Amino acid sequence: MQAETESGLLGPLEEWLDRIARPIEFATRDDGAHLKAVTNLSDFISTQVLSALRQQPYPKAIEARLISLRDLFVDFPSSLSLDEQRRRLRTAGAHIQALRKAAQQPAAPPTLPSGSVPEPASTDGGRTELWRLPVRFAKGVGPKRTTVLQRLRIETVEDVLWSIPWRYEDRSVMTPIGNLVPGMVASICGMVGKCEAKRTRNRRLSVLEVGIEDQSGRLEVVFFNQPYLEEVLTVGTRVMLSGRVISGRGDWMVPRMDVAQYEVVGEGLESTLHVGRIVPVYHETKGWTSRQMRVLVRNVLTDHRMDLIDHLPAPLRARQRLIPIHEAFQDVHFPKAGTDGHLLERGKTAAHRRLAFEELLLLQLALASRHRAVHEERKEVRFNPRTPLLAQLTGLLPFRLTGAQERVIREIFRDMISPRPMNRLVQGDVGSGKTAVAVQAIVMACGSGYQAALMAPTEILAEQHYRNLSGMLQALGLQTVLMRGGEKASIKSAQAEQLAAGAVQVAIGTHALLQQGVTFKSLGLAVIDEQHKFGVLQRKAMIEKGYKPDVLVLTATPIPRTLAMTVYGDLDVSVIDAMPPGRKPVRTFLFNDGQRRRAYQIVHDELYAGKQAYIVYPLVEESEKVDLQAAIQGAEQLRNGEFSDFRVGLLHGRMKASEKEEVMADFKAGTIQLLIATTVIEVGVDVPNATVILIEHAERFGLAQLHQLRGRVGRSSHQAYCLLMAQNLGRGKAESRRRTLGSEESMSAARERLEALVRSNDGFVIAEDDLRIRGPGEFFGLRQWGMPEFRVANLVRDGDLLEQARQEAFSLLQSDPGLTESAHQGLREAMLRKWEKKLELGSIS
Repeated sequence: MQAETESGLLGPLEEWLDRIARPIEFATRDDGAHLKAVTNLSDFISTQVLSALRQQPYPKAIEARLISLRDLFVDFPSSLSLDEQRRRLRTAGAHIQALRKAAQQPAAPPTLPSGSVPEPASTDGGRTELWRLPVRFAKGVGPKRTTVLQRLRIETVEDVLWSIPWRYEDRSVMTPIGNLVPGMVASICGMVGKCEAKRTRNRRLSVLEVGIEDQSGRLEVVFFNQPYLEEVLTVGTRVMLSGRVISGRGDWMVPRMDVAQYEVVGEGLESTLHVGRIVPVYHETKGWTSRQMRVLVRNVLTDHRMDLIDHLPAPLRARQRLIPIHEAFQDVHFPKAGTDGHLLERGKTAAHRRLAFEELLLLQLALASRHRAVHEERKEVRFNPRTPLLAQLTGLLPFRLTGAQERVIREIFRDMISPRPMNRLVQGDVGSGKTAVAVQAIVMACGSGYQAALMAPTEILAEQHYRNLSGMLQALGLQTVLMRGGEKASIKSAQAEQLAAGAVQVAIGTHALLQQGVTFKSLGLAVIDEQHKFGVLQRKAMIEKGYKPDVLVLTATPIPRTLAMTVYGDLDVSVIDAMPPGRKPVRTFLFNDGQRRRAYQIVHDELYAGKQAYIVYPLVEESEKVDLQAAIQGAEQLRNGEFSDFRVGLLHGRMKASEKEEVMADFKAGTIQLLIATTVIEVGVDVPNATVILIEHAERFGLAQLHQLRGRVGRSSHQAYCLLMAQNLGRGKAESRRRTLGSEESMSAARERLEALVRSNDGFVIAEDDLRIRGPGEFFGLRQWGMPEFRVANLVRDGDLLEQARQEAFSLLQSDPGLTESAHQGLREAMLRKWEKKLELGSIS
């Protein structure tokens, strides 16, 4: 009979109950007279119950009794009164009696063999599957704490281990009390010389005054509303304390300490957790502190060390010089003495590296699997690369394609004529000519008898695509339709009928293309512009319409290489890395409010020279109404004041589609000379005669967004200018004194962002700067890019690890495509647990 566990041999249930009942019955005798003689009852009961639950699937009633029994001792004796301890022991006795009766019934399981865990986890060779074991089963948790931990995204015992510290404090160096100076943060070790409990006059506040001594001096410590410490910090007890030193009262020679952490030191006691070492500091929430988290992590590492499974194959670990998983968890939570503090704070220790690599490898395996699945699928459409429409298109283009555009077109055509579906991302800086590349793909698809859909993130951009492309496509005999969400029902119905009948070859629109009732007769190509504004779900919805078109994704937002490998890791990537000939780099200047006159003069000069200009106001969701009002008032003031000599127009997202279209048409025709707009012009608006853009409150924009806005000018051979008007970036002493530390730090980051834009016109350089300054979470903004979440890995810090993980993932899948070899099955299961639902593995992208 297999029943060997860390806590001993588990026999029949009655035998197990005898073992657990003995200390409880002894402690209960003589009305609890022997309570002090029974130590570690909490640990003993918790370990025994957890072992029973791991080993045998019991009926729900027995399982509930076992959990209730364990919960009675989670905080026993801790700060419990003697009466409460007696009550709990009596309740425990009642639970044991009920369990004895249940054990004697025929239906009850007579033994505790090795098997699957009830509800939470099954075992493999006696090991508990920690990813399925709810955190309530961990020693010291219980039902109430489970709810608190869920706020920290800790649902399972495995989650506890992956919730790593966000910083560390070195409390390993003990300072002699005689060397303490007010203001310093220090750790000391000494003996309790006095311990006096007092109450304030209104008796609402309890005060415990403790005197600590070592050979060099004496220290006073005060604890408020912690009366139970009187029994812990008794005279003669050795303690370690850590906190900030403050000036003493009365006897000014005796320093005091504002204690952050304390720990009793003595023979036979647990190793120090909170002082006397490099101490981990965790994210906290109401009802859960770093101190509690340290105890929980220590318990999990002690109780489940043998349950940790290293998913990474040994040869891979050796190649990448990665430490084993159990060592990584131990060292990341409780670093060894002497660990380099700088490496800890930067997340660069061997332990951090090991855990980050596993996270990145699982993602790269998932993306590589999806990439492989798409490429192994048979394509349902067949394109004709020799369609005469392509030659006709070349004759209609008003410009020559650049070498970079021609290279990317070849890559796209190679995908389109291959027997595998195309899933390609085209990256190109603003103005690099992505749309011209996309048109080639659209014409090949339509010239082969299929339909094409072009989706844009905003109606303004969809309308612009329609204006720019419809004439050329119509000249090739390709019927093109613009589909808008706010269109009249009759028009939408007629458009839907034409698409379903195949009378329309090209549909251009926003997400309206994905609405119910819109059906294509033979959709062969989906072109998705600015994918990050869309999201995976819309793209999936299009593919789920019953078609498996080739997919071409365009983005003018340069994506740093590390992010491209995560967000678009399942796509093939093409880069248009050259601008059309004759374009001059946009000159960028940073102004503060006191220099507004100079900025306006540049705008005046360009307008008098017959050019056009933009003035852009920020518009963000949190303050949309206020921002919109500012833009409208600003337009009115400029129209009647500074720029009264010129024709001024206003464009914002709340205008009706027809009004926006009219304003854009007037601006493009030159009727409007100065366009005041909110950020609706960020993407894609193309007016070659516009040579200057002034951006108000530039400090409120992200760097990539500013680069997008700058791309609205410089679209001809004329010199163009981008004027950044920023508030509160001055470095004067008076201004610095007025600001809080937090705002000063944010202003510093804003200045760094704006100066990066002034320095460079290269979108990829700017994107790397943006990522470095703001970090991945902020860079992507509200996870709208489908940004993967990591517990340990950081894409800014771990770019080299990501590259290595990607290479390992492709190498593994090349040698074992399904990860079916025994050495890879754990890795495969871990990958699916983490990413199967999020990335819809097994389905087309």
